[in-house]
Amino acid sequence: MVKKKKLPTSRKVISAILCIAAPLIVGGVSALMTMNAMGSFSEMEQPPLAPPAWLFPVAWTILYALMGFSSYLIFMGGLNGAKRDKKIAKVALVIYGIQLAFNFIWSPLFFNLEWYWFAFGWLIAMWLIILALIILAGKVSKGAVFCLLPYILWCTFAAYLNAGIAILN
Repeated sequence: MVKKKKLPTSRKVISAILCIAAPLIVGGVSALMTMNAMGSFSEMEQPPLAPPAWLFPVAWTILYALMGFSSYLIFMGGLNGAKRDKKIAKVALVIYGIQLAFNFIWSPLFFNLEWYWFAFGWLIAMWLIILALIILAGKVSKGAVFCLLPYILWCTFAAYLNAGIAILN
C-alpha cells in the first residue's frame, strides 16, 4: 500500500500559485524582450487565418496559466503516487522546464532576430518536447494532460503561422 503524503492546504495553495506564476513570469519577460520587434509583426504579410494581434497576449496568458497548473498537478501526482509515479513526475517536470525554456527562446528568435525558418524548426522541436511532456504527464495526472492539450494545439497553429510568415516574407 502506498502511503500518501498530505500537504497542508496552505502549502498546496502556495505550490499552485508558484507553479502558475512561473510560466506567466517567463512569458511576461519574453514578451518584454520582444515588445519593440512585435510592431513589425503587424506590418508583415500574414497567412490566411491569422488572428488579430490582441488575441496573442490573451491566448498566451491563458495557456501559461494552464501550463503552470499542469505542472502543479504533475508535482502533486508524483508526491502522492507510488515510487514509479515519483520518478515519472520528476522526469516530466524536467521536460516541463525544457519546454518552458524553448518557449521563452522562440519569441526572440522569431521577433527580434527574424530567423523565421530557424524559429519554425525550433517550434517543431518544442512541439515534440510538449508531446513527450503530455505522454509522461498522462502517467501521473490526467488533469495535467487536459491542461496541456490547448497548449499543443495552439503551438500547432503557431507553427502554421510561423511557416506562413516565413514563406510570405
